Amino acid sequence: MTTTPRSNHILATLPREDLGRLTPHLALTSIKLGQSLYEPGSTLRHVYFPVAGIVSMLYVTTAGASAELAVVGREGMIGISLFMGDGRSPNRAVVQSECLAYRLPAAKLKEEFARRGAIHRLLLKYTQALITQISQTAVCNRHHRVEEQLSRWLLLSFDRLPGNELRMTQELIANMLGVRRQGVNQAAGELENRGLIRYKRGVITALDRAGLEAHACECYAVVRDEYRRLLPAPA
Repeated sequence: MTTTPRSNHILATLPREDLGRLTPHLALTSIKLGQSLYEPGSTLRHVYFPVAGIVSMLYVTTAGASAELAVVGREGMIGISLFMGDGRSPNRAVVQSECLAYRLPAAKLKEEFARRGAIHRLLLKYTQALITQISQTAVCNRHHRVEEQLSRWLLLSFDRLPGNELRMTQELIANMLGVRRQGVNQAAGELENRGLIRYKRGVITALDRAGLEAHACECYAVVRDEYRRLLPAPA
């Protein structure tokens, strides 16, 4: 797959001059499924701009349980605590779907952010969209059925992938949603019975995207529309 920095939506939206200052410092990196980019409390030495695949932001309890806060793909970046806080990660960032990303040294992003130019404005808008996703995830996990949560999660994941297939086990999905595996099994079975997805040998295929959207709770549309409003996809 041929990629350039402009394969990432944030980088693609930057004016030529702004992107030109970053380009010499961007390194295309292949990141394997399950690899951790950050752990809670770790100091950020790099930030990542995905161009393919998905990274999950997870909260991890002291007992070792985890739940997903947000998913990030080519629309965004990993490492907002670098410019929003003290440069330490409050959560875990782990690759959910094998990923290609442009890695940028933390010092270079901080230098560019301090200019208060285009990337400053873009990253603040992106952070607002990301906060919306995190907030809506919390609401969804508290008030909606597992079947609706799974539909939302699948739609957000498919939005960040080039095709209609996602390689993921039910155990991993359960960890992402913070529910029991039995609940995911039942929810996936219901979606499959309705003809919305096909689940076979760890691969989930979207068969009826419109039907899946209709079956999801309102949380998916809230998140989707906020990203579109704040960060329209570049031409």
